[in-house]
Amino acid sequence: MPNQLIHEQSPYLLQHAHNPVDWQPWGDAAFERAQKENKPLIVSIGYSACHWCHVMEHESFEDAATAEFMNEHFINVKVDREEYPEVDDFYMTAVQAISGSGGWPLNVFVTPEKLPFYGGTYFPPIPAHGRPSWKQLMQRMAEVWQNKPEEIAQQAHQMLGYLQNAAKVSAKSEWEEWMMDDAQKAAIIMLQQADKVNGGFGRAPKFPSTMSIQFLLENYHFTRNEESLQHALLSLDKMIAGGIYDQIGGGFSRYSVDDFWLVPHFEKMLYDNAMLLNVLCDAFALTGDKHYKDVIEQSIDFLLREMKQNDAGFYSALDADSEGVEGKFYTFSFDEFSAILPDAADYIASYFGVEKRGNWEHTNILHRSQSLEQIASQNSIGVQDLELEIEHAKSKLFAAREKRIRPGTDDKILLSWNALLNTSLSKASVALSHRPYAVLAAQHMDWMLQHFDLDSSPKHTWKAGLARITANLDDLANLIQSLIQLSMAVNEEKYLIKAVELTKYVYQHFSIPNSPMFFFTSDVQHEVPLRKPELYDGVTPSSNAVMAHNLHLLGMLSERVDWIAQSESMLSEMKGQALRYPTSFGFWNIIGQRIAQGYKTIVVSGEETDQVLVELQKKFLPNCYYFFEKKENFVTMPFGKQFKKETQIFICTKNSCLPALTKLPENPDFAIL
Repeated sequence: MPNQLIHEQSPYLLQHAHNPVDWQPWGDAAFERAQKENKPLIVSIGYSACHWCHVMEHESFEDAATAEFMNEHFINVKVDREEYPEVDDFYMTAVQAISGSGGWPLNVFVTPEKLPFYGGTYFPPIPAHGRPSWKQLMQRMAEVWQNKPEEIAQQAHQMLGYLQNAAKVSAKSEWEEWMMDDAQKAAIIMLQQADKVNGGFGRAPKFPSTMSIQFLLENYHFTRNEESLQHALLSLDKMIAGGIYDQIGGGFSRYSVDDFWLVPHFEKMLYDNAMLLNVLCDAFALTGDKHYKDVIEQSIDFLLREMKQNDAGFYSALDADSEGVEGKFYTFSFDEFSAILPDAADYIASYFGVEKRGNWEHTNILHRSQSLEQIASQNSIGVQDLELEIEHAKSKLFAAREKRIRPGTDDKILLSWNALLNTSLSKASVALSHRPYAVLAAQHMDWMLQHFDLDSSPKHTWKAGLARITANLDDLANLIQSLIQLSMAVNEEKYLIKAVELTKYVYQHFSIPNSPMFFFTSDVQHEVPLRKPELYDGVTPSSNAVMAHNLHLLGMLSERVDWIAQSESMLSEMKGQALRYPTSFGFWNIIGQRIAQGYKTIVVSGEETDQVLVELQKKFLPNCYYFFEKKENFVTMPFGKQFKKETQIFICTKNSCLPALTKLPENPDFAIL
């Protein structure tokens, strides 16, 4: 007999729909029932690709005796953290305060007023490693609720006070302008935390840290700091060579459990692949190195093949597990590898790091253990011939792998993550001079604009024809950013107009009184007892940092000096924290560095602008926005320039413009002196 989750859309909730636990979805009904029955709630939060979420489900939530106790003493609520990130953040902050750490699954004991009074992450079915069992913890919480209600009330209200204090924002009295010296300080601190041997930052588990890599690439562009460039490229190269990158099918896993990028946590998330595409486009634009282009193309092919709904957007994630085993879909034993490639030379196995005993848990994670040049030299074979052999081996391995049972797919479509990918598709079209990516980005954008109720009440998630759950700031900030990027890639003013319209919506529903920042949730949401801004980067960029970028560019493009001023106020507020902890505030540092260097708009008009377009697209221009007028009376937002047949190039900052030019300046950053 299924529980109430059977009517939900989220694959994570549907995975629990046949548990004997009487799970309810997040919503007022569960809390009203808890109030009526005078019971505490268990709010259990996870996501479909979470390995330990599945473990705890099998060990505890599928156990009849455990479920019976939960149903008798608690109202049980399951939450997909990707559907309700504000709920996840609210209770995660509380659990981190209680235990000093957090993670998923997140299991929180909550009053009918939605206030947490205790919580933690994974709990085993029997006591282990100093942790109580899940049953022991529940018994203790049920006893306290029954016998010490005043203690529960005191604890819950103390926690609310803590959370309210942590969420406070106020405007600083002192103005702190970002300078290029500040960007250099951030780069120095970031590089001090860098793993100079294996790439990335810090020790295992190692995440891609794409925003830090993007900052370093732009830092090199603006300052010619070779150390910034070398570490950014080292990090990308090590990931591309490692097991975190799918050598056979393309696409990146979420993180590596070791320092060497060999052993991934095999789940593949849309946001990781979107942001890695973004930074790979920058690396290719800066270096022209073909292997970045190859990975961009392979990753987009993977996304189109495995994560896109034919007539809609892109799915959220692929699970790490298949047939109950982590990584089983992606790994090969030595015997499996040899059976698929019986005639392959030994150096093909050497290239992929395949060992007879396995390189991980008696099987093999394919990676690039040696470079093409090394293998070719050692075996007296030409590099091009070796490349052909490896591509042939990949195609046979891929075909064999396709016959396996696939990992599960989280097929809900999130606006925020799709917007991040749309930005990357637009960038790929420019960086690779590949028009089909721009066409794909435009089709994808038009689908999003049509299906997420953006003209009335913007929504966060879509599945099976239904858009649900009110959009958060990251949904709209990332969408506005992608609209700006797409308008530049396809030279369509309609996307800029929509970006301005959505920015006005953000002001109306997300503004914080007496602060330049924006709340993460809108004023029409009441999921948690308090609203707060998202200031630091998580797995995706800070939504306020993205809005600072949007406001500065749109302020220039639509002549809104108040938007430019607010963007600079946001940067001023964050300068101290961002410079002290640059790897946690990567996107703030990206925007601060661009503003210190100076954002620029470039308008090209005239009957023959195509050559200028080709020249511009060959340049790495992270702080520039450009568009083209090829016909008279083409209405652009910021410029009412007189049209002439000959090419005219107008380059402006926020407060000055160069005289009209007939060709692009040699200076790579188009400096205005």
